[in-house]
Amino acid sequence: MKAATVEAFVDLRILTNAVRDHALYENVRDAVSLRLLMRAHVFAVWDFQSLLKALQRSMTCVDVPWLPTADPEARRLVNEIVLDEESDACPWGGHLSHFELYHRSMVECGADTGPIDQFVSGVKSGHSIDDALTASGTSAAVRAFVATTMKVAMSRSRHRIAAAFSYGREDIIPEMFQRLVQSLEAGNPGMWSTFQFYLDRHIRNDAEKHGPMARSLTQKLCGSDSRLNAEAVETARACLEARVALWDDIVQSIRCRS
Repeated sequence: MKAATVEAFVDLRILTNAVRDHALYENVRDAVSLRLLMRAHVFAVWDFQSLLKALQRSMTCVDVPWLPTADPEARRLVNEIVLDEESDACPWGGHLSHFELYHRSMVECGADTGPIDQFVSGVKSGHSIDDALTASGTSAAVRAFVATTMKVAMSRSRHRIAAAFSYGREDIIPEMFQRLVQSLEAGNPGMWSTFQFYLDRHIRNDAEKHGPMARSLTQKLCGSDSRLNAEAVETARACLEARVALWDDIVQSIRCRS
């Protein structure tokens, strides 16, 4: 987003720092707090998959008849991330999506999978995302986070989708998850070994490959067009604000636990 204003980048840095330095990480230190985190955060894992599929739909051909798209490097980037996220190799053998891996981690940690299970079941049954979220009983902050993501994912606006994916997710996830690893490593490692595998995969892949490539794609899509850059920054800001609100909500639930 080279053509974005200095003020816009300052806003994004402030929000990015708010996510990276959030009180959440120091509050997730035991089994109970981890379970509360996972019960809410799993919805962000689900909608990340939807955001990724929106990016794949916009940057590659998923129709029949197939036709080549304009940017082969973008195709490679997106398809590589889809492979990792949708069919990653598991340490015990076989393959799972990262959503399924996270769900397995929740079961391993004793986290409540009821809300996400009810939500996914509702969507499968044909209910709207809003109705399924409401029926799941999850918090208003979770509902707002998913709504923010899905609004972008369903917009069919390539630069907005790429901005949400890069600056709203891939750019902040490595440090965010590293903070969680540091908070949890003093606890019972057997309880969260699958979750640690999930976190480590994102820390390594997003920092080394996916993050830089996603930022490059966003910059390429926006070019020097001031309108596209402004819309990309606006989208990134909305995603980061939703993340801070989600983290605030989880911290509140941890501090209010009985």
